[in-house]
Amino acid sequence: MTSILSWNIQCGLGCDGIQDLGRIADQIRETGDPDVICLQEISRFMPELDQNKGEDQVKVLGDLFPDYMPMFGAAINWQGTSPAKRQQFGNLVLSRLPVLQAFFHPLPQPHDVGIKHMPRQLCEVIVECVSGPLRILTTHLEYHSEGQRMAQVNAIHDLHQRVCDNIRFPGQNPQSGPYHQVARPETSVICGDFNFTPDTPEYMQILSEFKHATSALTDAWCAHKPGIAHDPTCGIFDKKQWSEGPHARDFFFITQDLTPKVKDTIVNTKTNASDHQPLLLTLDY
Repeated sequence: MTSILSWNIQCGLGCDGIQDLGRIADQIRETGDPDVICLQEISRFMPELDQNKGEDQVKVLGDLFPDYMPMFGAAINWQGTSPAKRQQFGNLVLSRLPVLQAFFHPLPQPHDVGIKHMPRQLCEVIVECVSGPLRILTTHLEYHSEGQRMAQVNAIHDLHQRVCDNIRFPGQNPQSGPYHQVARPETSVICGDFNFTPDTPEYMQILSEFKHATSALTDAWCAHKPGIAHDPTCGIFDKKQWSEGPHARDFFFITQDLTPKVKDTIVNTKTNASDHQPLLLTLDY
């Protein structure tokens, strides 16, 4: 079995106003025993985001999960108070499975008038599971602009297509050196805070057909619990940010070969340690 947890942790700020990464770690362990932890909204040396602590949250979380390899992708990467303390904000993957290789992808930020927006990023890791390599991607898409979200969904779609095309047309493969081809399989899990809901065009677009015989993605929740509405992933405790009330905007999307391997999908709806809820996907893989 392989389990993956996804959670937008809001830099550890809970709905009770308490910022505590230790509590985040406790809630992750209470939700399950994930092999891979995918976290969004992680900051480094940005005191305005963690109640003036200015912590290196990658290090703090790495210390809280010492058996996991941290892989951090900065969407924001600003000059800090010193060369060793650049101000960064982005997505973090922690894996206790071997990480065969990793990629970090900036997402498009097309022109949009009169809205707040910031750079967005996609982390990609390939981990070694009992059944073979598994490609795991995590992201946090734009909130304020549907147009930018759609462009970011299309970029994720295009990336997956390119990876699958390269599998079908691999070219030469030396046994060593930078041209040696390390596993980057079609079998994939894409998770995170997508900032769209199941009734939006962006949701339908991420599930749309690919070219060149590449299988479409599937919502893991719907594959496991057909006909059952998603459990809410935000808006349960924070009524100010999420005036619309509880709803789902965090998902696991999987390649169709993983559909029969989904053993469980759960949302921890009890914790108020962030404005979002942790999700856990368990695969027989």
